[in-house]
Amino acid sequence: MPPPSDAEIEREYLRLKKEAEAGGYHLNPDRAFVNGLVSGLLANTGRYGYPSCPCRLAAGVRERDLDIVCPCDYRDPDLTEYGACYCALYVSGEIAAGKKKAGAVPERRPPGGPKKKETPATGIGALPFPVWRCRVCGYLCARDGPPEVCPVCKAKSDRFERFI
Repeated sequence: MPPPSDAEIEREYLRLKKEAEAGGYHLNPDRAFVNGLVSGLLANTGRYGYPSCPCRLAAGVRERDLDIVCPCDYRDPDLTEYGACYCALYVSGEIAAGKKKAGAVPERRPPGGPKKKETPATGIGALPFPVWRCRVCGYLCARDGPPEVCPVCKAKSDRFERFI
């Protein structure tokens, strides 16, 4: 399989950037670095049929790799704790603005991938993540902490409150 062309990388970069900004996320400002990651995502899409993280070893079985399909399940907690995701494709606003450097992010993925999930208990208290509500527009999201920026109204994280 030939490597992705510069035009394919540029097209995918622009798609990812637009998608990230619409969702309140930021791509790493190091364009050469990001182009390498985008090339890896495109190569994995050609290889497996889905864009698994280029910094991790995929099994090649979508059901086993779902947690590392970009954006991976670990992006938001990594951004909250370290300011960047594992591969540093997505970074915090401070890093995107050049006010802070991205550092190493430890691997959150369990060795061999996640174990089969148990059937959750029922009821509101059984939610796997807290639900956060934007006090400006009412947007709801379920994750460990509020997003850096509301993907709807662009309010900062301090405008979120824990809803459930």
